[in-house]
Amino acid sequence: MENMNKELKINSGALKPEVSFTKRLWVIIPVVLLVGLLSTLVYNHYDEFSWNGFVAGFDQEFLIFVLIGIFAQLVDGTLGMGYGATSTSFLLAYGVSPAISSAGVHVAEMFTTGASAISHHRFGNINKKLVKNLLIPGVIGSVVGAYLLSDVIDGDVIKPFIAVYMIALAVIIIRKAMKKNIIKKKTKRLGVLATFGGFMDAVGGGGWGPIVTSTLLGRGRNPRYTIGSVNAAEFAVSFASGITFMLFGGIHGWQVILGLILGGVAAAPLAAYLVNKIQRKPMMIAVGILIIVLSLKTLSKFL
Repeated sequence: MENMNKELKINSGALKPEVSFTKRLWVIIPVVLLVGLLSTLVYNHYDEFSWNGFVAGFDQEFLIFVLIGIFAQLVDGTLGMGYGATSTSFLLAYGVSPAISSAGVHVAEMFTTGASAISHHRFGNINKKLVKNLLIPGVIGSVVGAYLLSDVIDGDVIKPFIAVYMIALAVIIIRKAMKKNIIKKKTKRLGVLATFGGFMDAVGGGGWGPIVTSTLLGRGRNPRYTIGSVNAAEFAVSFASGITFMLFGGIHGWQVILGLILGGVAAAPLAAYLVNKIQRKPMMIAVGILIIVLSLKTLSKFL
């Protein structure tokens, strides 16, 4: 009897599916890229990342940026949209410049989307075919947009236009939330959609989720896999635009970046878990209204 039990244990162990190297790459690649990026940032900005620099910058503003990062990531991870729109709207309303806001959001997103992609992979929320179709076009659009904002466009001039753009995104979010009985349709021109979403995300500091996720959900795609896949592709999009901002505009406002990173990374696993647990409709409407209010506040300073 004892021998039979041992044989059963051996056989049951042998039947356990081994995780393939390809599947492990979905975790290995984000981790390697993020560790390399963090090492580069610390090396190039040692004074700011040293203990004295950290303590000197640890104040009420820093805590506000952490809270913005937590809230924005909870919104993005559960709705598949809204990180850039939410965090940028808060930062602009708080008085942070468009260039620092957009660059800060995208550098922070390199970490938060990496954590989000790993979390969604862990909970089985990713459609790999959809990720591959969105990835390269999205990266191209984000690089072009980031280059224009860093080296060509004056951020202060476009600040009111970004606020108007954020209001438009909020209206899209609310409109998608109010739709009933969405009929599933085949999504055509995914590459065009991803390129446009990546470009507007880089220029406006947000838009990848509201443009790409809302379009795919509006076509009747499964919310769980759509949100997980768009978030996974967003890691590459954010990484590309963040690197572009670093190359052409440099790193400014490290308090904003570090606060958003800490808040976003902490909230990413919880958001991935809650993706199927929350009532999406009231959450989307509330986020849309919040973005409109914040954007109107930014606009009022220019009128």
